[in-house]
Order: sequence, then C-alpha cells, then structure tokens
Amino acid sequence: MNQFLQKWLPTMTPLAVIAGVLANQMLEPAAFLVPWIFACMSFANSITIHPGEIKQVFRFPRSFFLTFVSLQLILPFCAYIAGTLLFPDDIWTQTGLLLAFSIPTGIVSLMWISIYGGNRSLALCLILANTLLAPIFIPLTLAVFLGTELPLDTFGIFMGVFWMVVAPSLAALAINATKPAWVNVIHVVGAPFTKLGLLAVIMLNSSVAAPYFLALDIKLATVVATVLTLAIIGYLTGLYLGKATGSPKEDQVSIMLLSGMRNIGVGAAIAIVYFPPAAILPVIAGTLFQQILAASFGKWQSLQPKPSISQFGAAKNRDA
Repeated sequence: MNQFLQKWLPTMTPLAVIAGVLANQMLEPAAFLVPWIFACMSFANSITIHPGEIKQVFRFPRSFFLTFVSLQLILPFCAYIAGTLLFPDDIWTQTGLLLAFSIPTGIVSLMWISIYGGNRSLALCLILANTLLAPIFIPLTLAVFLGTELPLDTFGIFMGVFWMVVAPSLAALAINATKPAWVNVIHVVGAPFTKLGLLAVIMLNSSVAAPYFLALDIKLATVVATVLTLAIIGYLTGLYLGKATGSPKEDQVSIMLLSGMRNIGVGAAIAIVYFPPAAILPVIAGTLFQQILAASFGKWQSLQPKPSISQFGAAKNRDA
C-alpha cells in the first residue's frame, strides 16, 4: 500500500485539492482535525531517524549552510517581494505566500533524493534541524517581513508549531534511541498513514479555501502562477548554489530538492488555525505541482554530468 501511495502521490495531491473544493460543505466541519492529523504525521515521519544522525551535519557544513540560506532567507525574501508587488492591498495573500516559503523543507524530499542519488545523510540532518527550528523561524520570518502590517500571535504560532511538529518528532527520536525494536512496527503502519494524512490535510484545507478556488478569477490564476514561479525559483536557487560552489553531485541533488520542496502539511495546518481562509490559498496551491516539479528537476539533474575529480577535491577542501 505504501509503495502504491508513494508512486501515485504526485497525481493524488492535486486530486485531493479538487476533492476538497468540490466536497467543501461536507469536509469543512472536520477542519479542526488538521493539527491532530499533522502531529501524528510528524511522529510517523521521524520514527526512522536516529538522534545520532544529527552529528552528521558536521560532515557537510557548507552544503547544510547553503540549503538553510536558500530555505530560510532567499526564498522567503522572494515570496515577500512577489506578495508586495502583485498583491499590494491584500495582506492575507501576502501572508500566505510568505508562509508557504518559510515553512520547513518536506520530509517527502527524502523519497526523491533517494530515487535520484542525492546525499541522504545531508537531507536527514537538514530536515531534522529545519523541523526542530520551525517554531522559531516561522513566526520570526512572518514578524520580520509583516510584523508592522499584521497583528501576529507570535507565541501562539510558536506553540502551535511546537506541538504539531517538534514534540511528536522528539517523541519519535526518543523511541528510535531507546526502543529500536518498535521502529519497524511503527514505520510499517506509519509510512502509508503519513501519505494518507497528507491527502486528508490537503482536502480539509482545500475545503476551507473552496470559495477562493471556485471563484476561478484572475486573482486565483495569479496566486497559482506566483506560487509555481517561486517554487521553480527554489529549485533553481538550490541548483545554482550547489553548482557554483562545486559541491559533489550527490550534494547538488540534495540541495536542489531540499530548496524546492516544502512541508505543505505544516503550512496548511498553521494557516487554518491562525489565519483566515485567504491565507490558505497560496499554501494549498503549492500542492498542485510540488511533486511533479520534484520529479522533473530530479530527473533533469540526474542527467547532468558529475563534477570532475578536481572540483570534488576543491569542494572537499573548502568544507574541511
């Protein structure tokens, strides 16, 4: 079942958006379940990560730093500029765009990184660090860019992300370290649940944002086009940073995919709890093409020639 869901997830995510919009009257009353579903997803996604893998980050300091800069500085800044230029009088769409590109990188990126020969250890370290720091970076990013224009419940967002993401992840790490025999049992059940949970979160959030999707107006088209463009910029930024610094090929793949993918589930969960439906639209729009873009960029990068041995040696020396 898990393999089936993994194979068809790129197709099923946009279908989940359509289902949520069309069945909005039936699904919207259940939207309160989103934070709880996502907490379970965070636990299941983290169960296979051992706390000892955190120290692996010291093996890839430059690649880790480049990816973090792309995720938490470059893309949020691009999203802020796009929001203020294209939607100057719509603070909630600006908020949704900024939120969509300040949330952590997606755990599902591990799947694509494994498929296209990326550095899995780097990806695990980045995902774990990015996830654990999310309660700080998400409200901080929103406050820095929009704090003067928007009444933010910064502490509420911090605690919301902590209980939805960090606490379940820490619980999973603790079980992995102390009860390794439990890991495989939980993973067998949890792996398909995370994918079904993601589809459920997307449907529930789409039901809340249904009036904006059903409008089928120029604003909807502009939001979708903006999110698509920013997502592509994310992949291209990661690709450029990896190539420009002469990183090993496997690091380039990881930097590119980690820079382009976002944990849309957590963004949707935050949006539905702390912001009006208008802010959910840009976050949900990302589900329409995130998996397709990951597959396309991953395949394209896999066809590129590997860096020369001299480049690799120079990169290794710079990291040392």
